[in-house]
Amino acid sequence: MSLGLWIAGARPRTLPAAVVPVAVGTGVAVSARSFRPIEALLALGVSLSLQIASNYSNDYSDGIRGTDEKRSGPVRLVASGLKSPKSVKMAAFGFFILAGILGLVLAALTSYWLIVVGAAAMLAGWLYTGGPKPYGYYGYGELFVFIFFGLVAVVGTAFVQIGRVTLSEFLVAIPVGISSVCLLVVNNLRDIPTDLNSGKKTLAVRIGDSATRWLYFALVVLMFLFVAGSWSYFRFAPLGLLAIPFSIPPLKIILRGAKGKDLISALGLTGRMQLALALFFSVGIAL
Repeated sequence: MSLGLWIAGARPRTLPAAVVPVAVGTGVAVSARSFRPIEALLALGVSLSLQIASNYSNDYSDGIRGTDEKRSGPVRLVASGLKSPKSVKMAAFGFFILAGILGLVLAALTSYWLIVVGAAAMLAGWLYTGGPKPYGYYGYGELFVFIFFGLVAVVGTAFVQIGRVTLSEFLVAIPVGISSVCLLVVNNLRDIPTDLNSGKKTLAVRIGDSATRWLYFALVVLMFLFVAGSWSYFRFAPLGLLAIPFSIPPLKIILRGAKGKDLISALGLTGRMQLALALFFSVGIAL
């Protein structure tokens, strides 16, 4: 039962955000005939560890602030009293340390500049809802997600295998970053009522319920437009458009006005859309 709680607290529905950039970055490496499985696996380990660490950190920080007391989303370990704040904080630090260890190994195999990038990613993960002025409470969460689970993760994964950075990597990183932002937008849309009451001014709180729903729609459209535009560097990259059918179910739920717990399924379906994008887009790039 305890293990099940920790797994639930890691928020599995958000983990595609860690898998997709590594898959796409590896697709770039395969295209360049520079696929390195060890480096790719290490990059995946770093990405997953950072995502889980950030989730536990968010659980801890929101829990001790009282933000999660009446939240309708997935289980919150601290707010629900299922785990002590100290244990959740230690879990967050444990996964940050794991990300750091894997990152050091990766840096030793490639470039020590990765230590600086990794340190910035860990700091950003903690300060999202932690610290005296968490930027997630001021509407900047989407920017963090786009940068670190889009640009940095895709370009970094490609770099550790290819050994260089090119414009094409940044281009294919854009739709990946947007897909991760979609996940956060759904999460924050669901939490508007509780965030509003607790003073957490996410982007969704700032622009309101209706605008957030249309923001999600616009992001999905923009994501696939960038996928289509990637053909200029990778001829078969538009295979990523095969993920479009996976975007329909969450769009229907969101645009029809679902609220509260009814949006939890939209979160899972958005994750499924991300995984479909990872499969088709990365294969198309690799070809």
